[in-house]
Amino acid sequence: MRALVQRVSCASVTVDGEVVGKIGPGLLVLACAMASDPPEVVSKLAAKVARLRIFADDEGRMNRSLLDVGGEALVVSQFTLAADTSRGNRPGFSSAAPPEEGEARVAEFAAEIRNLGVQVAEGRFGADMKVGLTNDGPVTIWLDVDA
Repeated sequence: MRALVQRVSCASVTVDGEVVGKIGPGLLVLACAMASDPPEVVSKLAAKVARLRIFADDEGRMNRSLLDVGGEALVVSQFTLAADTSRGNRPGFSSAAPPEEGEARVAEFAAEIRNLGVQVAEGRFGADMKVGLTNDGPVTIWLDVDA
């Protein structure tokens, strides 16, 4: 499973003109389930996201986690994180989990973050989503988690 994590002041997801998920300060997490993922990577990635120390401490150093600062998370499924661009200019997505599996894994991922004590909002799987955010820093981190 992989994720692109952005520290944000705020973020939202809109589908067909309706806001379906919105957060204040915290993390926007674009998440992709991979076809080769064993089940245990979901909780492993959720723990990594919740405990990733990318928020400023009292001295201004990135030393606090989402849990430490009481931030929120907006989880948005994004199968395009599985893009393979090694051959030509058109990306391939065959390494992404099939849609049913991907939807279940991303929902489980959001639930795992929630179970760790983080307020979680979500996008809508498979929808044409418009994601708005104010990146704080900017801080953007790529996470790959294997079993």
